[in-house]
Amino acid sequence: MGLSPHSATLAALQLRYGERYRWLLLLSVMLGTMASIMSSTIINVAIPDMGQHFVMSPTRTQWVSSGFMVAMTVSMLTTPWLLARYGYRRTYSACMWLLLLGGIGGGLANDFNWVLVARVAEGLAAGVVQPIPAIIILRVFGAGEQGRAGSFFGTGVVLAPAVGPSIGGLLVDAFGWRSIFFMVVPLAMASLWMARKYVPTTAPSGQAPNREGPSLDAWGLLLATASTLCLLNGLVSLREAGWQATPAWSLLGAAAAGVLVFGFWQHRLLHRPQASGVRPLMNLSVFRHRAFAMGSGVAFIYGAGLFGSTYLLPLYMQQGMGLSASYTGTALLPAGFMLAITIALTGRLADRKPTYVLVCSGLALLAASFVLMATLQVSSSIWWLTTWVILGRVGLGLILPSLNSGSLRGLAHALIPQGSSVINFMRMLGGASGVSLCAIVLQWRLAVHGASLTSNDQAVLRLQAFNETFLFLAGLMALALLAAWQLKTTPAAASVKAQ
Repeated sequence: MGLSPHSATLAALQLRYGERYRWLLLLSVMLGTMASIMSSTIINVAIPDMGQHFVMSPTRTQWVSSGFMVAMTVSMLTTPWLLARYGYRRTYSACMWLLLLGGIGGGLANDFNWVLVARVAEGLAAGVVQPIPAIIILRVFGAGEQGRAGSFFGTGVVLAPAVGPSIGGLLVDAFGWRSIFFMVVPLAMASLWMARKYVPTTAPSGQAPNREGPSLDAWGLLLATASTLCLLNGLVSLREAGWQATPAWSLLGAAAAGVLVFGFWQHRLLHRPQASGVRPLMNLSVFRHRAFAMGSGVAFIYGAGLFGSTYLLPLYMQQGMGLSASYTGTALLPAGFMLAITIALTGRLADRKPTYVLVCSGLALLAASFVLMATLQVSSSIWWLTTWVILGRVGLGLILPSLNSGSLRGLAHALIPQGSSVINFMRMLGGASGVSLCAIVLQWRLAVHGASLTSNDQAVLRLQAFNETFLFLAGLMALALLAAWQLKTTPAAASVKAQ
């Protein structure tokens, strides 16, 4: 049977490339996701150099990271609508072009405001892209291959933030902060080329995109953006001004009110779709599935612990244990590689073992690593610290390939895009909050012990404050463990091959 060379539906591409097609498709979207994740983490090593170049305070310069995070977190909720309206290829390719232009524009910018615009553009692209691989894994791969596909994807994605900061540090030292922006350009270009060949033009339903479908929920997007900004700015204000800061509590109160109004608006749209002609930004019916609701809770707390520890560990090693920045980066590299290896090995387990077993085991190891790090003293060997960090990364490797697929398996096919965007949104919102929460707890414990991060004669007191902050993270993981245990109600995985 002949096949038109211009046919790019999912079924036509499967017929053209055969059994290997699903892996080529996954590789195509993996490269773009790696580029987006690298752009989110690697910028941190360039912030001091950028601040000196533009002669700005660290607080204002930090917005190149915060602006990216807010844009990425909120734009994740638009992925289901974009895929239904424009299909996989148009949506994905547009994001890669935006990421590419953001990288080039940020690298060439001579004004900080344009740098910030470029970072927000990159954040918007990164947010839309990140839920797509989970949707593809559940729609294209059979139940017996989803874990292996998740581990293949996760290994590549984890290597980007593991190796990226080390490479970024060398680039900044050699070429300055602009080189950081250009790092995403080759990956984005490769993704565009592969998308042209392997990413289908169809929507997740398997049908052609519906350009006449429901409109985007602009009010919901506005409410979600405003609530997220109030939450993150409230936590930053609380960190900088302390518990008595009235503006901080006002912002946090506004965030809570915004969440309530957002929930009411989404509920109204869900039950009156014909009257409004608008699709809800977040389909709240996904939370009727117990496993998904518990998985979302785990994703939020796990995100807070993951991003919080990523913020805390380098600070702990430099300010708590007195190690240099280059030594810190080198010492953390083995843990990053161990995380990638663990994810690769966990893939086959995820196809055979219940989700809750892997997620609970991973959370237990992560909690144990935080507890063990809290036992370290100023005189402790760096090898003990490296060992406990590796233990925690092994725990992360057990969680990453299985949490998304285990939470989404119970959802109907039509709800999978919504579920993927929501659970990624929850993880990133938890991550953005976790950094500020760790900073708040650390400052609180430093104040209790009468220590500071800059004094050279308070090493013991300072380390004690860090250790107590690690115990706080261990408590968060224990809370996530209670929610993860509920994932044992996840129904047996059924084959969800795409139609």
